Amino acid sequence: MSRTRVRANKPDWFLIILFVAITLFGWLNVYSTSRGEDESFNLSLTTLYGKQLLWLGISVVAGFGLLLFDGKFFPAFAYLIYAMSLVLLVAVLFVGTEVYGSKSWFVISDALRFQPSEFAKYATALALAKFMGNKEFSFSGQLGENILGIIPRQALGVLLLYAVPGVLILLENDTGSTIAFAALALAFYREGMHGGFFLAAVLAAILFFLSIVVPVVVLIGILAAIGGLSATYFFYTRQHKVGIFVIFLTSLFAAYVTTTDYIFHQVLKPHQQARVNVLLGLEKDLRGAGYNVNQSKIAIGSGGLTGKGFLEGTQTKYRFVPKQTTDFIFSAVGEEWGFLGASLLIFLYSALLIKIVLNAERQRTRFSRVYGYCVFSILFAHFALNIGMALGLAPTIGIPLPLFSYGGSSLFSFTVMLFTFIKLDAERSEILG
Repeated sequence: MSRTRVRANKPDWFLIILFVAITLFGWLNVYSTSRGEDESFNLSLTTLYGKQLLWLGISVVAGFGLLLFDGKFFPAFAYLIYAMSLVLLVAVLFVGTEVYGSKSWFVISDALRFQPSEFAKYATALALAKFMGNKEFSFSGQLGENILGIIPRQALGVLLLYAVPGVLILLENDTGSTIAFAALALAFYREGMHGGFFLAAVLAAILFFLSIVVPVVVLIGILAAIGGLSATYFFYTRQHKVGIFVIFLTSLFAAYVTTTDYIFHQVLKPHQQARVNVLLGLEKDLRGAGYNVNQSKIAIGSGGLTGKGFLEGTQTKYRFVPKQTTDFIFSAVGEEWGFLGASLLIFLYSALLIKIVLNAERQRTRFSRVYGYCVFSILFAHFALNIGMALGLAPTIGIPLPLFSYGGSSLFSFTVMLFTFIKLDAERSEILG
């Protein structure tokens, strides 16, 4: 029986339905959190929910417009789109407007603001997919392809594509976007990056928080004791190379702990230190750094099982929770829609993320697969960190709930990112007998 290659051009309507459900639910909550107590329904651009509805319309048109593109467009122009994003990230450092301490916005008018870091996530995902989509790509590298005999040349290329926009976003003082951007590294493990790097990152995070809670001298002493005993054992068993490596690793960790202690006390701003201390339970500060999280938890807890009802949340109606249209919008869901409504939202996001992974695995090209995992990584980071903030499980870093929170450039960028993957998935090649 002959085998014929055909092209599937039907978009995944389940993903589109999930997109519609999340964005409409999000708009309802933006309306609830931004509407004045006695304000009549007004869709003009003088209201936040009016602006959000305009951006929702623009995003939907752009998303469905992408479905008309040829799928070859995205790998062909990936590097050009990436270069444009870098230009915007550099430009905003010089001519951008500072909003909430971050110089990361182009403000054209009151109704039109644009944050280049949101577009940069999409552009970097495309560039990484293009670079890693090469059939010869490997994180381990080939003989003679290592830089200084240590770093594989191809891995260095990924690092540069990944790090340059990340550093520029960090220079904007946009901590939330920087952390969300770092989540792109999750996509690397599907393409062969050694799990040891992930373990090292987790250990580095643990040591960072320990260096805040435990005196640095004590922590270094503990590390030295563990490292010394381990090295002695390996020397005793005549595994000298392992023993030397343990000593090197212990010294590296000790230097890292000293550095993180310095960064926390000398580089981080007082309000950032306070947020970390509140997260770790070292401070309460219910009127200062801990105020947002405390009010958010009160709002969520007051919703009970079924919630107080749409537009009936007192914490929401009387503006007790700051930034409730953006960073803490999940608290409005918990208060007005209750545990059932919050669970429904988490279910919708979980279904979206799982479907993206499943679709990424069925791709016929490496470009589409890598891009799919990049989309998953960014959406997952925003979802987990935003809800974690609202529940007091993550530090307050200023990060929107994707496709849900108020914000035109955020909604537009996430829509373009998702619909690009829907288009790539629709054009995957299938073999039929």
